[in-house]
Amino acid sequence: MPLPALTKFEQKIGRQLRLLEFRKNLIERKIERQIRLFEQKRDGIGKKIEHQIRQFELKKGIRLDDEVRFIRSWLERPLSIGAVTPSGRILARAMARYVDPNSSGPVVELGPGTGPVTEALVKAGVDPARLVLVEFNPTFCGLLRARYPQATLVQGDAYRLRRLLQTLLLEPAAAVVSGLPLVTKPLTTRLRLLREAFDLMLPGAPFVQFTYSVASPLPKRLGGFSAEASERIWMNIPPARVWVYRRTEDR
Repeated sequence: MPLPALTKFEQKIGRQLRLLEFRKNLIERKIERQIRLFEQKRDGIGKKIEHQIRQFELKKGIRLDDEVRFIRSWLERPLSIGAVTPSGRILARAMARYVDPNSSGPVVELGPGTGPVTEALVKAGVDPARLVLVEFNPTFCGLLRARYPQATLVQGDAYRLRRLLQTLLLEPAAAVVSGLPLVTKPLTTRLRLLREAFDLMLPGAPFVQFTYSVASPLPKRLGGFSAEASERIWMNIPPARVWVYRRTEDR
């Protein structure tokens, strides 16, 4: 290519690159404005809900600190929190009933949040020293550490269960109790979590999971595990069901 033509071509490319950079900057600024607008709306909704809760507290003479913490965390990370409010006592007791307090080995709880299921497990007779609480949210971790000092608290991603616990557990777990939002995750992620939990548990030990969905969070047709469901717990808000999975064969 002759030199003048090459120079002209380079100038054309330069103009196109500058135009692309200009357009990219416009798009980035537009995205930033949309993010700020979303955050402002989210914060406004959160403050409105918190104000309504505080008004309710004043009217009823009660405190709902855990509910406020859950709402704030859910607004910040809606897909990582299993619910907008903590599990109700009836649902928590239903989950705890599937754990034998006289069994040996640790009891692992995934996503305990502010601890309603943890409390139900302790009230059902599980020694707090046997509890291994896996929680991602640092605010909830601080709360759990203060409420259950005898328990082992692990801050981390429960969907990487083997990496978190394989060197921590000194013996197989007697049960895994999960408050994780399984239905928001891809099926492959759910199945990996179940397999890793089974690998850390005693043979036949239960993996206890609650869900607001009508269907099982883990399709029974896939095989390799049994599944049983509780009656729908209509007194919980929203209504929920407890599913219990046990390994039936090596995968």
